[in-house]
Amino acid sequence: QDTEHTAAQHLKKIKIKIMMRLTKPTLFTNMPVTCEDRDLPGDLFVRLMKDDPSTVKGAETLILGEMLTLPQNFGNIFLGETFSSYISVHNDSNQIVKDILVKADLQTSSQRLNLSASNSAVSELKPECCIDDVIHHEVKEIGTHILVCAVSYTTQMGEKLYFRKFFKFQVLKPLDVKTKFYNAETDEVFLEAQIQNITTSPMFMEKVSLEPSMMYNVTELNSVSSDNESESTFGKMSYLQPLDTRQYLYCLKPKPEFAEKAGVIKGVTVIGKLDIVWKTNLGERGRLQTSQLQRMAPGYGDVRLSLELIPDTVSLEEPFDITCKITNCSERTMDLELEMCNTRSVHWCGVSGRQLGKLSPNASLSIPLTLLSSVQGLQSISGLRLTDTFLKRTYEYDDIAQVCVVCPYTSPES
Repeated sequence: QDTEHTAAQHLKKIKIKIMMRLTKPTLFTNMPVTCEDRDLPGDLFVRLMKDDPSTVKGAETLILGEMLTLPQNFGNIFLGETFSSYISVHNDSNQIVKDILVKADLQTSSQRLNLSASNSAVSELKPECCIDDVIHHEVKEIGTHILVCAVSYTTQMGEKLYFRKFFKFQVLKPLDVKTKFYNAETDEVFLEAQIQNITTSPMFMEKVSLEPSMMYNVTELNSVSSDNESESTFGKMSYLQPLDTRQYLYCLKPKPEFAEKAGVIKGVTVIGKLDIVWKTNLGERGRLQTSQLQRMAPGYGDVRLSLELIPDTVSLEEPFDITCKITNCSERTMDLELEMCNTRSVHWCGVSGRQLGKLSPNASLSIPLTLLSSVQGLQSISGLRLTDTFLKRTYEYDDIAQVCVVCPYTSPES
């Protein structure tokens, strides 16, 4: 009670107020009123709209006008935007006050930030004069924020006084981001990012990029090339309407120094983070960076078999070559034997049951193999068997890849 009584006395002498939240203006809106010529008002409404300085000349019935209007309320603040406010401390008394110190702090759920442009005191403030300050802060947390404005000063009698004011506002989430990972047969990883605008106004998506971790190089798959020019798949005007969702696709490939170890990586791996920049209203900019995206590395068991080289299309009953890569993903040395089993449509050419030799942990071995297909169409390559002669354990590999088998001979038209 004593604190409230003291604060009330202070407010009679010096006043602190937030003049406004500094935001961009908006286009003036009006509701056009029209009627038909045979109605009683005649062309009265049309003439009034033409004389209205806020309407668009030649298009008076449009809701949006030519003029700009200052914000009429506090509005919404979204994560990633910059909160700006104008603070004014006004001396309403008839006395000069001295050593005025104005401090503006922003209290969030996790921290307290000092936003004051200057931490030095003003020597004196005359009656009907004011101290102005503009604060800026890039909002990085959602939820309740409290702007704490504190003023300390000294009266002419040498009495030191102090009071505070609190301004509470909510920070909302502007975007909903979902990610999906797809592991290719090679060591490439495809990332699909689904971004939804959950605000009530359209956004201009200035940039959506993926900053990869140190292990990967990234290729963006969100544009198409035509006439030596790259054009976004979303068009030249990249607007995202409220509640609309857009998919962005990226391909990550291990760097050469990590490529040899990519087959034996186990557990969770860090992919990178998304950097999203957008603009709203009249160019107000917002930016979000996601936390580090992680994926669970696929398990390959003790031995991984992948394809380094395979043709897309082959001719019927003609041999074609592939190159297989065998990686020892275990923590022990293996002595491997390769066996090739024919299927109904794919036949292996070469010696089956040959020794590949010893393969140490994390080491790889490339093997060229030859096949032919006796059936047309999309055929699956199957029938490889690897046996570890140390433990007498066999690893079976079917549906390794697919090839398109075509007939090179065409019958003459009758």
